[in-house]
Amino acid sequence: MTTSSSSAADKNPKLKIWKKYLIIFVIIIFIVAFLSFNQQETDTFIMKTLELKGSVEDGDVLFKMNCVGCHGITARGLVGPDLHSITNRLSDIEIIKQVVQGRTPPMPSFEIDSQNMSNLLRYLHTLN
Repeated sequence: MTTSSSSAADKNPKLKIWKKYLIIFVIIIFIVAFLSFNQQETDTFIMKTLELKGSVEDGDVLFKMNCVGCHGITARGLVGPDLHSITNRLSDIEIIKQVVQGRTPPMPSFEIDSQNMSNLLRYLHTLN
């Protein structure tokens, strides 16, 4: 008589496959939940930003502190693109996402509060 130290799961290959599927399913659920929460947070930030009335002067200061290295002092572009008429090419929501998510490389993402984002948007609207 032989003794085996293998478990019942090792003896049943179907059970092993189902365990793998269950693990993959749980991982996918966590990823979807995380992305959903992150999207809700982004939507709240966007809505709050759009509700605020930004300051052109504060937006100009913010631009000169953070953006001139890539977009130039006159916003005509260096490494980054010319931003004149950017508000005609992109919606405010697209601009906000570009700034906070850095959607097009080499654009970095910026951590910015709603008021400062509103200020920057207001300034960008003056570049038309």
